[in-house]
Amino acid sequence: MAIDFKGMVAQGATILDVRTPEEYSEGHIEGSINISVDKVGTELERIKGMKQPIITCCRSGGRSGMATSVLTSQGMESYNGGPWNVLLSQIQ
Repeated sequence: MAIDFKGMVAQGATILDVRTPEEYSEGHIEGSINISVDKVGTELERIKGMKQPIITCCRSGGRSGMATSVLTSQGMESYNGGPWNVLLSQIQ
């Protein structure tokens, strides 16, 4: 079953882009929050304060998958949105 990312975003879900700040500056989803995957563990309290569900994205889907695993293990509702540009096309 496909995940309704568009519906989630319409309901206020947070989009968390886990690419590097350099990658993020080259293009990203408007309104997304950039916390690189290597900082997710140290930013858990900040992320827990974000509106859930949290949809993660990156360049290919690998890093966002890792971030989703970390967030889910911390009890947060999180989904891997995959590549940011594909996620963008799904929520427009």
